[in-house]
Amino acid sequence: MSLPAFDYVKAASIKEASELAKTKGEKGVIMAGGTDVILLLKDKVIPADTVIDIKGIEGLEGIEYVEGEGLKIGALTKLFDIQTSALVKEKMPALSDAAHYVASAQIRRKGTLVGNICNASPSADTAPILLAMDAKIKVVNGEEEREIGIGDFFKGVKKTALQPGDIVTEVMIPELKKNEGSAYFKHAVRKAMDLAIVGVGAWIKMDGSKVADCRITMGGVGITPLRAKNAEQILMGNEITDDLLEKAGTAASQECSPISDVRASAEYRTDMIRVYTKRAVKKAVETLA
Repeated sequence: MSLPAFDYVKAASIKEASELAKTKGEKGVIMAGGTDVILLLKDKVIPADTVIDIKGIEGLEGIEYVEGEGLKIGALTKLFDIQTSALVKEKMPALSDAAHYVASAQIRRKGTLVGNICNASPSADTAPILLAMDAKIKVVNGEEEREIGIGDFFKGVKKTALQPGDIVTEVMIPELKKNEGSAYFKHAVRKAMDLAIVGVGAWIKMDGSKVADCRITMGGVGITPLRAKNAEQILMGNEITDDLLEKAGTAASQECSPISDVRASAEYRTDMIRVYTKRAVKKAVETLA
C-alpha cells in the first residue's frame, strides 16, 4: 500500500508547529522520528493530510541529568541514544532496558521516546517504566507551557491527553534516590522486534528490609498502561520473600484485562503478568540506588 498524498511542512520553531497543528486539528500530525507516523498514514489509521516535521527545531534533542530532579529527555532524542547512553545506564538503567526493547536497531536510530508514548500503543515498551517512575510530560501550546503526569497522559488505544496545538518538548523522570530501584521486563516471541506480549515495570523504595513505597505497572494487558495497585498494597510494609512475590504477582494478574490475539491468548498474558511482576520487583530491589 502506497502513502496517501499529504502536505509536508518543516517547522522552524515550536510556536510555528503548535499554531499549524491547532489550525489543522485532526488533519495535521506531528512527526519527529516518523517510524510510527509513516505507518499510520500508510495504513490510513489517521486522517491527516498535513505532516508537521519538528526535526529541524533546535533545543529539542538531548539527555540531561539534574541533581535532585532527575533525567530530562528532549522530544527529538532517539531511542538508540537512550539505550546506549552511559548517563542513562548509570542513573536509570531500567529506562535503558526499555529503550533497548523497542523494535529493531534501525528503528531505534530513528524513533524517539516521545514518539513511542505519543503513539499510545497499549504495548509500548517505554510506557510502563515511565509510569512506574512517575514521569512528567512537558507540553507547549502556543505561548503556554504545562506538565502532564504520565498517569494522566494515556486515555486509550492511540489516544492521549494532548490537545490540538500541543507539542511535547520533553519527558522528565524523577531521579532514583537512596534505597530506590526500578526495573522493566518485556515478554515477546523475539524479545526485540516484536510487540510486547506483556511488559512489566516496577519502582520500589525500601526502608531497611521492608517495602516503604512501590509502583507496579503493566503494558499490553489493557487499553492503556495499568497500575497494579492491589499488588502494590501487598508489598507495602513487608519484607520481600518468595511467598510475598508470588502473592503480588497473582494480585497483579487479577488486575489486568488482556485480550486474545494472534500473539497470545488472554489467559497466557494473565499468567505472564504474574511471572514478570515477580521478576520486575525482585530486580528493582537488587538494583537499589
